[in-house]
Amino acid sequence: MASGIFAILDDIAALMDDVATMSKVAAKKTAGILGDDLAVNAEKASGFVSSREIPVLWAITKGSLLNKLIILPIAFLLSAFLPIAITIILLLGGCYLGFEGAEKIFHYFVPHHGDSKKEELKQVETKEEILALEKERVKSAILTDFILSVEIVIITLGTVVGEPILEQIIVVSIIAIIATIGVYGIVALIVRMDEAGYALIESSDKESGLKFNLGKFLVAALPKVIKGLTFIGTIALILVSGGIFVHNVEFIHHLIPEAIPSIIAEFVVGLIFGFAAFLVVQLFLKLKKSFTN
Repeated sequence: MASGIFAILDDIAALMDDVATMSKVAAKKTAGILGDDLAVNAEKASGFVSSREIPVLWAITKGSLLNKLIILPIAFLLSAFLPIAITIILLLGGCYLGFEGAEKIFHYFVPHHGDSKKEELKQVETKEEILALEKERVKSAILTDFILSVEIVIITLGTVVGEPILEQIIVVSIIAIIATIGVYGIVALIVRMDEAGYALIESSDKESGLKFNLGKFLVAALPKVIKGLTFIGTIALILVSGGIFVHNVEFIHHLIPEAIPSIIAEFVVGLIFGFAAFLVVQLFLKLKKSFTN
């Protein structure tokens, strides 16, 4: 009896060890998307008056949790009964991530002077208009989160395909929880940086002390942190996109010379597919516009 219990405990320990190893690998592969998710949501949750930032972020977080509850069961069913669908969705997601990265790069060099979030916030005046804008921003953030969540789940599943279904469920669920709690927890800290800074400035006795200077630093750092995250997220999107194609398409994998470092190869492949997708989308939008006019 005792030996049976020890055998079960040994099996559980072995399972958790495998889960920890696979979770670590999956976390590395999804880090790029998590970085972009962080940048996107930090931008969407910032810019409101102080009292509305956390409620807006909480609404996005609840939407993100609902997204995961919808995506996870479908992903597990596909993995169990139609595993080829995982690879197909992975490649489609690679095109989307490459497109997102290419679009951001394009708009960096060719700025788009449309209505910015800050301009939108300045234009609204009444409480009803502010709440309507909040609702719109929350819906936009949840939609973006849904797409990124699909990619996080599929990429994670791609690292554990072939493993027992129990291990797949545990690993993917762990990454999904980290993707929600981790990302939105950090976003909450980021969007409150300026408030913490203002509090330090107000509580400081003189304008040259440590608290005052730290407060000024936090206030000035917020926009730079969001810009930095956006830059890092863009590079990460291209790398993740390229990595998907390099590791899942044999032709592309064998086409790349071994002398080229993998990170450069994946970045170049991601750029190629990203800008190809971007050009296709732009062509489609132009054709659609010409037919509607």
